[in-house]
Amino acid sequence: MKVSEAVESRKSVRQFLSDPVDPAVIRAVLSRAARAPSGGNLQPWRVHVLGGESLARFKAIMAARVVEAPAGEQAEYDVYPRELSSPYRDRRYQVGEDLYRSIGVTRDDRPGRLRQFARNYAFFDAPLALFCSVDRQMGAPQWADLGMFLQTVMLLLREAGLHSCTQECWARYPQTVGEFLALPPQRMLFCGMAIGYEDSAAPINQWRAARVPLEDFAQFDGV
Repeated sequence: MKVSEAVESRKSVRQFLSDPVDPAVIRAVLSRAARAPSGGNLQPWRVHVLGGESLARFKAIMAARVVEAPAGEQAEYDVYPRELSSPYRDRRYQVGEDLYRSIGVTRDDRPGRLRQFARNYAFFDAPLALFCSVDRQMGAPQWADLGMFLQTVMLLLREAGLHSCTQECWARYPQTVGEFLALPPQRMLFCGMAIGYEDSAAPINQWRAARVPLEDFAQFDGV
């Protein structure tokens, strides 16, 4: 697969098949993704991969936790700016509308929306889950490094015939995740990622999030 093909075919899959992923494949992907760039070669990413019985135990914990604490725990960072302005607010609104429309959930169906959101915490039935954390001494530049590493992971997953869904929703439950993973105090949870084979028949996987045209985000001078 060409890099351009991996970029074009990558998407956030929200329903996976139960087919297992060969452990050797995920190990190879992560080993290769370590070539992602990082300022000063700090390589600030740390990952945990859960599967099998470990993933089943964690999902059982989360099934109870989202009932006990539906609003989440004490978040350690804001996933979105609190006063998100246009056009970013509009894009976020539109992607949400498109997602719920694909599964027949209307805007006024709050229980339906909450049920779908809760599926994040079951990793959309994916057979593998990945968590990414970072040392608390790191700043914004190193968080950008995490993004480059995770994008590299997702593209290599596509090369291997797999799909993924990066999940910042885990920022709502940092204490529960940290306790299960035994994260040391100096490490902060950044995000999770569901990994597996796409259920291509699932309605929720039949749409793609829109992208703005080149002229809306790029300026060329002398080119």
